[in-house]
Amino acid sequence: MTRIEPNKREGRVEIPASKSQTIRAILIALFSGGISVIRHPLFSSDTKSALKAAEALGAKIEIASDGTITIDSTSLEKDDVTIDCGNSGTSEYLLLPLAASLGCTVTLTGDDMLRKRPVGPLEGALRDLGCHVESSNGYPPISIKGPIEGGECIVECKTSQYLSGLLLGSVLSKGDTSIYCPILYEKPYVKMTLGWLDKQNISYTISEDLQRSKVIGGQRFKPFDEYISGDFSSASFFFAMGALSRKPVTVTGLDRDEMQGDKAILDILEEMGCRVEWSGNEVTVTGPEKLKGGIFDLNAIPDTLPILSVVATAAEEDVLLINVPQARIKETDRIASMTHELTKLGAKVDEMEDGMVIHPSRLLGGKVMGYGDHRIIMALATSSIICENPIEIDDASQVDVTFPSFFTLFESIRSI
Repeated sequence: MTRIEPNKREGRVEIPASKSQTIRAILIALFSGGISVIRHPLFSSDTKSALKAAEALGAKIEIASDGTITIDSTSLEKDDVTIDCGNSGTSEYLLLPLAASLGCTVTLTGDDMLRKRPVGPLEGALRDLGCHVESSNGYPPISIKGPIEGGECIVECKTSQYLSGLLLGSVLSKGDTSIYCPILYEKPYVKMTLGWLDKQNISYTISEDLQRSKVIGGQRFKPFDEYISGDFSSASFFFAMGALSRKPVTVTGLDRDEMQGDKAILDILEEMGCRVEWSGNEVTVTGPEKLKGGIFDLNAIPDTLPILSVVATAAEEDVLLINVPQARIKETDRIASMTHELTKLGAKVDEMEDGMVIHPSRLLGGKVMGYGDHRIIMALATSSIICENPIEIDDASQVDVTFPSFFTLFESIRSI
């Protein structure tokens, strides 16, 4: 049980590196056939799962005293292998198509929560591209044996990670691969993957809406030396602390030009009346006397739903968080979970099929559940800023998935 006293937050924090970028770097290094260097990576349970997967496939990994990771993938294993991805859906979805290039059978599984996350659409697409794929009725464990022959596939991407995985795997396919996504959520994460393809000089074409793409087959990844910038998804909780405290909270270590979609939360907070000020690689958020309401489409940034629902309770008008049905298939059903827990704290919330309506509310505090979901835990911890009484979170350990230092940084900016 983690108990948090009501307290405003004010100060400066350096945010850890991006989970999404770190995992992409690890997996591309794994299939580069050489020695790659990843500087300033994130070390969390999710990224450690990706590193363990790389080791299971025969990569040699060295971690320097400053955290720099060197991955030698000169010679990978060709024997059948089972890999535990833990709680890391990103590792599973991105690795599965890449693993098809190995020629052996690779089975991916994970913890109880991961095994409840659907993989059927990706399974079907890979089968259409010539792979032999078997799953547990569309859920992990899932096994694949390649190669990806190429061809055409259609896949509904209620998580962008299906498309990101297919784009990466198609680089190593025997023939050209055409992918059509009639449904595509979370488009900024696809742009992040395309950024890596561009750095690797991969030949591909993609439509402006990202829903039709073609990757030229028979290509390969090259070893690299890259620096990973700060994580806007992790930073979003500290942006919210500034918004709720009405005091300046500065987050450093961010790249304003980074393709991470969650930086769009800054635009939303500005619309709600916050002051957002950039200076180099740092941004300061200061909340107004009264937060404004509004209607915000979170389809591109579903991971912000938990923290924005907390911020919304302090607005003087209704806030609608809409068009984000994929929030129901994350580590938990985040729409239902946040509705339930905020209501327990005293908030007035209406649950919608694809979002939430949050009415102006007074949060009382009390006991809440984190559902083993790192983003729900961090959002509820942040809600303590505006609670009248302490809150108690049943289990806060899952913050290690993306942000092991969250509570240390949270306490470091306690307002005096």
